[in-house]
Amino acid sequence: MMETATTDLTAMGKDAKAASRRLGVLSTEEKNAALHAIADALEAQAEAVLAQNALDLAGAEAKGLSPALLDRLRLTPARIAALAADTRRVADLPDPVGTVIDSRVLENGIRLSRRRTPIGVLGVIYEARPNVTIDIATLCLKTGNAVILRGGSETLRSNLALVGVIQTALAQAGLPQAAVQYIDNPDRALVTHLLRLDAYVDMIVPRGGAGLHRLCKEQSTIPVITGGIGICHVFVDESADLDRAVDIVENAKVQRPSVCNALDTLLVHRAVAEAFLPQVATRLAQHGVELRATDDALALLHAHGFDTLTTPAGPDDFDQEWLALILGVRLVDGLDEAIDHIQQHSTEHSDSILTRNNAHAERFVDSVNSAAVYVNASTRFTDGGQFGLGAEVAVSTQKLHARGPMGLEELTTYKWIGIGDGHVRE
Repeated sequence: MMETATTDLTAMGKDAKAASRRLGVLSTEEKNAALHAIADALEAQAEAVLAQNALDLAGAEAKGLSPALLDRLRLTPARIAALAADTRRVADLPDPVGTVIDSRVLENGIRLSRRRTPIGVLGVIYEARPNVTIDIATLCLKTGNAVILRGGSETLRSNLALVGVIQTALAQAGLPQAAVQYIDNPDRALVTHLLRLDAYVDMIVPRGGAGLHRLCKEQSTIPVITGGIGICHVFVDESADLDRAVDIVENAKVQRPSVCNALDTLLVHRAVAEAFLPQVATRLAQHGVELRATDDALALLHAHGFDTLTTPAGPDDFDQEWLALILGVRLVDGLDEAIDHIQQHSTEHSDSILTRNNAHAERFVDSVNSAAVYVNASTRFTDGGQFGLGAEVAVSTQKLHARGPMGLEELTTYKWIGIGDGHVRE
């Protein structure tokens, strides 16, 4: 049984490598035509996709998955329409493949340049978000990369339906269906096999929890880009516009609490805590947000009548990516203490300062080494679509190759091109 699975993955790898060579030389017009065909097919086959998603949702509910995970899993007509629109937006974006990064003429007369090229074949492992299937496939196609996808078992029907839509559109566009493949066996052992397909796969991108990231880093013989785990902070400075700060915290926490750029920890300058905490607690209580607060913040909240939805913060609560309507709250004495807290607890995803002090804003930006750092803005903007990238393969929190939302350019590498005229090295 194990040998069959390995052989199947090897065949998928070979097919993906062959497809990547075809994709790598396509014109921008050919790639865009395929993307528009996928968008059209998504709209035409929306009912069939939604039917399969309904079966996944029923199974997930029966297993007792949390509301946050169910929200990640759920597709709706509006979400499918948004996926089709995002696919068309990717088609409209400039094609990075073939662009020259820089060029020069050497002293010996050789013209030297760096030109963007596709990475080749990606292996992407992800969990309960079927929209990721479309995001990754479209970005890979635009950049001439093939991809092997492996989603969570709870989304198997949804993902197979979406990949079916993609492959049908690819065939209609005259492109190899192996450009986008899906591992349809939920056996977890296959993840390890994928991580060792270094003869065919050029990069692994895990989108999931810490356990998946650790597995990939420990087991992969292929370069791994990790990211997507966000313990995100907002620091309310003593000079912050408190009315706007309430709006920003509300947006960051409750607009979509199940995603990686949602707010997890609120840090409040002690000088404005008396005025700010009751305001923000009142707003968040309307959404059922539970506050896990340090003793001093909890005492202040209780003094203002907030006895429900407020509990003492536990020893590990500031190291949690909640993915739910829970928010850690801590009072700090100033900017330095806020920065120290973030440096100790952040996963370097998205962190924000709310302030009207430009010097404080600059020091926060310089000191907080996260993939995305904001001044007077919600952490919810860390997203490929919001950044004008069309979509994203992942949000990288590491420092090599790519950081933040990985769009088109991040799915390319480059080659050196040297043009001579009979040059030989002396």
